[in-house]
Amino acid sequence: MDQIDSEARAALPPPFTRWFADKGWCPRAHQLELLSRAEAGESTLLIAPTGAGKTLAGFLPSLTDLTRRGRIPPGSAFTGVHTLYLSPLKALAVDIERNLMKPVGEMGLPVTVENRTGDTPVAKRQRQKLNPPDILLTTPEQVALLLANREAERFFKDLKYVIFDELHSLVTSKRGHMLSLGLARLRRLAPALQTIGLSATVSEPMDLQKWLVAQREGEDHHAGLVIVEGGAKPDISILSTEEHIPWSGHSAKYAIPDVYRQLLEHRTTLLFVNTRSQAEMLFQELWTVNEENLPIALHHGSLDVAQRRRVEAAMAANRLRAVVATSTLDLGIDWGDVDLVVHVGAPKGASRLAQRIGRANHRMDEPSKAILVPANRFEVMECQAALDANYIGAQDTPPVGKGALDALAQHVLGMACAEPFDMLELYDEIKSASPYADLSWETFERVVDFVATGGYALRTYERYARIRKTKEGRWRVSNPQVAQQYRLNLGTIVESPMLNLRMVKRGEGGRLGRGGATLGKVEEYFLEQLSPGDTFIFAGKVLRFEGIRENEALASQAFSMDPKIPSYAGGKFPLSTYLADQVRSMIADPDRWRRLPDQVRDWLAIQQEKSMLPKRDELLIETFPRGSRCYMVIYPFEGRLAHQTLGMLLTRRLERAGAKPLGFVATDYSLGIWGFEDMGVMIRNGRLSLADLFDEDMLGDDLESWLAESFLLKRTFRNCAVIAGLIERRHPGKEKTGRQVTVSADLIYDVLRTHEPDHILLQATRHDAASGLLDISRLGDMLRRIKGHITHRALDHISPLAVPVMLEIGKEPVHGEAHDAVLAEAADDLIAEALGSSSACGEA
Repeated sequence: MDQIDSEARAALPPPFTRWFADKGWCPRAHQLELLSRAEAGESTLLIAPTGAGKTLAGFLPSLTDLTRRGRIPPGSAFTGVHTLYLSPLKALAVDIERNLMKPVGEMGLPVTVENRTGDTPVAKRQRQKLNPPDILLTTPEQVALLLANREAERFFKDLKYVIFDELHSLVTSKRGHMLSLGLARLRRLAPALQTIGLSATVSEPMDLQKWLVAQREGEDHHAGLVIVEGGAKPDISILSTEEHIPWSGHSAKYAIPDVYRQLLEHRTTLLFVNTRSQAEMLFQELWTVNEENLPIALHHGSLDVAQRRRVEAAMAANRLRAVVATSTLDLGIDWGDVDLVVHVGAPKGASRLAQRIGRANHRMDEPSKAILVPANRFEVMECQAALDANYIGAQDTPPVGKGALDALAQHVLGMACAEPFDMLELYDEIKSASPYADLSWETFERVVDFVATGGYALRTYERYARIRKTKEGRWRVSNPQVAQQYRLNLGTIVESPMLNLRMVKRGEGGRLGRGGATLGKVEEYFLEQLSPGDTFIFAGKVLRFEGIRENEALASQAFSMDPKIPSYAGGKFPLSTYLADQVRSMIADPDRWRRLPDQVRDWLAIQQEKSMLPKRDELLIETFPRGSRCYMVIYPFEGRLAHQTLGMLLTRRLERAGAKPLGFVATDYSLGIWGFEDMGVMIRNGRLSLADLFDEDMLGDDLESWLAESFLLKRTFRNCAVIAGLIERRHPGKEKTGRQVTVSADLIYDVLRTHEPDHILLQATRHDAASGLLDISRLGDMLRRIKGHITHRALDHISPLAVPVMLEIGKEPVHGEAHDAVLAEAADDLIAEALGSSSACGEA
């Protein structure tokens, strides 16, 4: 290491050595090692804790190389971009530009740095194509746009480095699959380019090392690895409160006074939540108790870009005491003066928690401070499991996964937009991307045929013929409009349909005035549930819904003590398998209860007394009567998505068995089903076999027949169709509403299911359903785990562990029986009954 350090230190140009000396710093060993590896032509993955100087390490090879090259004289031949920096977040790209320009300016380096995101003005983006900066800070979508341009080869011919920040976050989704394909094309345009991956949280480094370099069949290719050990252990605690911890719910309103006291005691606090609606609600609650008028801001993806930039600028200038944020601020952004992170609600993943905690005290040798605020009693255990995982360094980042076919179809069209392509050459290029290394020629042919014709069932429609074969055997776009549509609809992030939300004022007689400021975007789904006069919270304001005019929602200022809260689809994170396993282990081991609050320990002890607590690999099923209904509560602890799928499949089986289920509701921890028949009696007399009920074969015919009837596959197909370009949301001068897109997708889905059930998009849809919306693969793992380990408890009344899911009853009625759903009982009555203090216990 000393030899590497001395060689690398000697390789630093004089401006760098002077700058480090003036600051009283020494370059860190991993920064010099990364530079040394880059000088040797090696691509590298750097894994280092927050505050270890990952960003400077990543840019050091580029900055030193550009310094040696010197400034390009005016009038010289065109020079393409030298370094690409890829960020998962727009805000991170902007933040990196601010932080990078400081040392560049202080050293007087001959280096130009610019960012390019969806928020960058069109004129600036056009200018960048003609006069690229040396270092371009951008996002995966912008890289795809640049690659789909005829000038791509000229723009990227001098590319030497591609830096991927927060690599673990970039690669594990369709967005990462799209980026891997873009990287494969960049390697073709600039064969000598090197990659640098930066990450603080990685569970399987080799997956990322392979992702960074070209793959060749039968050969083992991977980037080098530099791991930085150490760093101060974070100071994490679970909120200590005298308040009653709720049995269920997600608002954590009970903790608002305690949280506000923390804001008063710290200089700057970042408050993270998991959904945009939670962010709106928490911000509103904090303002309600903000007697000291602390400057508190709100930051989430639906807010107008100008408002988000104002918040970021105020945060960087230390003008704010607190910011309530979603994942828009949890990746890599360097707020050096943040001295506390508060996580409201359970983090759902150990790696996600580590990432968010790292936003506090961005100094490697000083501990970050964080407080976890569980919203309910189950979340107390999840928070404790996440805290324990952080201290032992456990990671649960998801795997890279197999390359998505709809993302591949989008890429194929993009490459045709750039230049006519040869199928065999493009196939070899695509297989060099790690997620597509196992792509078969037959599947690739079908993807190209889909882009060219729409597939067998759609080939008679001219609109789906987006590429054509030339006389030379290459594939080109059918016409210039296809390329224009591709650029308008590019991307793999399919959000729920959104409408601009604009403020208006009410004049005399209640007439609406002209539109004012735009506050951001709200989901069409949410707005469809509102009637004029309804109130809701957005951008920290209580608003009155006035209606929809063309493609804009109108709202005026309102004052209401009970506003509705926006609901953002897809905003919930799934509970990680690691944390789920740890919660099961905690429940099964009373020795681990010592670290839990008294309220939660007592809750588990009473559950043990009145029913039982399941072992780690055991499935507990409780049945009990209540009022005129009978209930079955199941405790898999596998996350809401898997539980919702399990609920749909179980209710079908229970219906066939004569149990007459009326509905079900799922939480992250349990599943509740209710019906007319006493399912406990049916189990005891043999009419209902738990082994058969939870057999793995439910993922066969039952799953297929349910999916054929449900709208879930149609919803998944809609997203795949949009990504693959079969359905276009945006057209020049107009945009389809979410309703129009859904109607188009539903019609095509029905045609394909009838006439081409093996269509490439239906294949992609089923894959997405298995791993995403339905979490079928995780459900299959659970069914295998519990086989032979199912325990039934027939109770006279509700148990303490069942109260949380019972409080949710009525929200998920079984299709066809919604009119007969049971009304939810008051929480106090349920709790009293569970604790055995109600005379109504056991009444049927």
